[in-house]
Amino acid sequence: MTRSERLLNFYQDVWVHKDLDAIDRYFAPTAHADGLIPQMQFSPQDFRDLVMAVSNLLGDIEIDCPVIVENGAWVAALVRARTSRADTGAPVEVTGQTMVRFEGDQLVEAYNQFDYVSLFEQLGQFPVDTVPVCMTGQRMTWD
Repeated sequence: MTRSERLLNFYQDVWVHKDLDAIDRYFAPTAHADGLIPQMQFSPQDFRDLVMAVSNLLGDIEIDCPVIVENGAWVAALVRARTSRADTGAPVEVTGQTMVRFEGDQLVEAYNQFDYVSLFEQLGQFPVDTVPVCMTGQRMTWD
């Protein structure tokens, strides 16, 4: 199995099938992931908590990687998730990018960027057009 296939299987097992035990098969015990939340590295256990938290907000998830590049131990991918809001069933689509390094069959480091602003806009937690409004210099206020 190529590293690209391993990454695709990771998304299917963990995010689509919600098999949290699979995290330990894919991540080395000392693995870390950066970029999911700014200035916070995720261990395998932290990642398990993140998957549970995000999954509670969403319906069934479909994930594909329309662009994936493998170079030695590294795999980079454009990741697209299609799902729905758990509360209303409204469709949700979000994209991101990941760069992961494998040692053998296990992921040892990852650098991620996902469009959380778009995700939280679609979930109704951020106002629509958050980024364009912020680019005008206006400040967001919370009730």
